[in-house]
Amino acid sequence: MMRGARPLCVLALAAAAAAGHAQEFKFDAAAFERKTFEFTGYAELKREHIPLNRDGAFYKLNFYNKAQRESIDRSVVTLKPQGKLRLGENSTVNLRAHLDVQRDSLSESHTSRFDEAYWSYKPAPGFTLDAGKSAVKWGKGYAWNPVGFVERLKDPNDPELAREGFTALSADFIRNFDGPLQTVAFTPLILPVSRGINSDFGAPGHVNVAGKLYLLYRDTDIDFMFLNGGSRTRRFGFDFSRNLGSSLEIHGEWARTQKVARPVTDARGNVTQSQANATSYLAGMRYLSEMDTTYFLEYYRNGAGYEQEQSADFYDFVDRGVAQFNANGSSALLQKASNLSQGAYGRPNSGRNYLYFRASQKEPFDILYFSQSVTVIQNLDDGSRSLVPEVLYTGFTNIELRARAFFLTSGGSTEFGEKQNSRRIELLARFYF
Repeated sequence: MMRGARPLCVLALAAAAAAGHAQEFKFDAAAFERKTFEFTGYAELKREHIPLNRDGAFYKLNFYNKAQRESIDRSVVTLKPQGKLRLGENSTVNLRAHLDVQRDSLSESHTSRFDEAYWSYKPAPGFTLDAGKSAVKWGKGYAWNPVGFVERLKDPNDPELAREGFTALSADFIRNFDGPLQTVAFTPLILPVSRGINSDFGAPGHVNVAGKLYLLYRDTDIDFMFLNGGSRTRRFGFDFSRNLGSSLEIHGEWARTQKVARPVTDARGNVTQSQANATSYLAGMRYLSEMDTTYFLEYYRNGAGYEQEQSADFYDFVDRGVAQFNANGSSALLQKASNLSQGAYGRPNSGRNYLYFRASQKEPFDILYFSQSVTVIQNLDDGSRSLVPEVLYTGFTNIELRARAFFLTSGGSTEFGEKQNSRRIELLARFYF
């Protein structure tokens, strides 16, 4: 329920209590019957002002042959409807779509797709079968999920944002017990990849098999995951989560990926293909204070990321390409660097060691329907960081208003100092239906 609806709920309860003295209360079971079809979702309007970092490597790559700019202004309209159709007692069809139109100072684009479209069959409480495109969520981490083997990467700046799924066949088998081991669940998953199905998951021509074993042991959630070799290299891992009292939760993940291939360049542009096993892990906590402030703290080790010196070599290579372009007009080196930036070097959080911190306060200074937060993501190797203050207002029924700003550390040869933008100001209005 949106928080703006609370006053209405209070008035309704008060009216019901008053009426109870005059007439007998009647329970209408029909009002709580499950609907055959449910339709919900939201529409979103977002406006962004993006000052550019003209000294950054990624700005140079994207603007070396274009008119130089100080900033970009962008407008985004997004519609995310979702529906559920019940086909009897045990079967449902679930749909979640994504449509958006983006227009900025340079271009206009649009996207239309189904993030989820799957059939779910649950003939018994301990068994569920899902077939179609669905977004699974593996891992206990808030900002990152090293064990998210069959899902798209999470955006640490919007970790709760619903993501697009993959087309797969999966099942859940659940058993409950008395004793220290309270629950056991197994989730096998089959994910095919071809040129027309899951083409962005990896190499086509494979039927990938993955699985997750869940245990609830002495009030600790534990998962073991694996993905066989195929479209992606073989990987396995585990996670855990446990509440230490009512206000403190701890969690962690560990993943091992075999034969991770990545290009590595030196400052002159000599590229070699590196292949090695990679170990990634995460440790974190969530704490709720007596003042209703929620804190998240996570450390993330990206075993497949670049060392600080390797990233610095890439930034030096871009500078070498710019010098060549200014000297004789040749863009050969810059095109080569641009190709590298489309892969591993351009991925979010492409380094090795990161710290994530977020503090969120509900109704500060007793201001109703307001909440404020601040998020920090720091590259522990080069010292650069992203700082994001945010305010949120939910005082209107089914409407959410948000404003936030992104401030990136300046300075050469650092991850956040070499980004295309130096800051970003974002205003967002979301309308739920």
